[in-house]
Amino acid sequence: MDLAQFHLAPDAAGIAGKWLQSLASERRLAVKSREAYARDLMQFAAFLAEHQDRPADKADLAALALGDFRAFLARRKGEGIASRSVARQVSALRSFFRFAERNGHFVNRAYGALRTPKLPHAIPRPLAEDAARNTADLSAAFEPGWVGLRDRAVLTLLYACGLRISECLGLTPDALAASPMRVRGKGGKDRLVPVLESARAAVAAYEAACPFDLAHDQPLFRGEKGGPLSPRIVQLLMEKLRGALSLPDTATPHALRHSFASHLLGNGADLRVIQELMGHASLSTTQVYTEVNRAHVLQQYRKAFPGA
Repeated sequence: MDLAQFHLAPDAAGIAGKWLQSLASERRLAVKSREAYARDLMQFAAFLAEHQDRPADKADLAALALGDFRAFLARRKGEGIASRSVARQVSALRSFFRFAERNGHFVNRAYGALRTPKLPHAIPRPLAEDAARNTADLSAAFEPGWVGLRDRAVLTLLYACGLRISECLGLTPDALAASPMRVRGKGGKDRLVPVLESARAAVAAYEAACPFDLAHDQPLFRGEKGGPLSPRIVQLLMEKLRGALSLPDTATPHALRHSFASHLLGNGADLRVIQELMGHASLSTTQVYTEVNRAHVLQQYRKAFPGA
């Protein structure tokens, strides 16, 4: 990348170049991420050059006050960029100024007080109950024999038990044989999850047809060559199902987990129970994740206060 594009004086532009190299060699950021960080720094440098009528050098960068950073971010917000883009720009600036300090180029204390804007929760959209069931039923039609039975078992567990894809693919025959099933979730925390007979039947059909030795303490679900099943295979399967069932792009493996929680809530399950089944550390996470709808809240209120 041409360092002149940074709108910085030569000494500062040289530091920017070294910083970009470190993003690739040390942090191993993807090309697109490095390009985004480079654009963020360019925009900040162009803002500084505009206000001081010359490119900023090392001394200028070291002397920047918190107000200078905030003025730049206010400008970007005024231009209508999304909060996520502002958050990424804050991250890019922090990364650059930390790099400069860590490598003895210059020190600026003000950037440490920058705050990342609050981001809206990304709430996955649930599938309708019939669509969620149909994904598992139709999945077996895409592949013959044991592979189709495997796919059906995986999608059935994702929806019927509210599992994350990593939790599902990490199951062993021993874990699934227990009643309730013991699931290893985020942070290595275990939780107990009941398994419907229909889900156990789907798994049993796969186990009976699978050509590989399914050791009791090894991953239950296998790829076509016998190794652990890759999450990418399940994601590609959902892509096929989206086309076959005319589902939106949000219909991912994780949407099945969300559908599990949303459908439980819609059928009157208590939030605390859903929290336990989902493995959420905080009830507030469950409240956001399940999109508590107004109709359900009013229904529960009327049950509690029928004369109101």
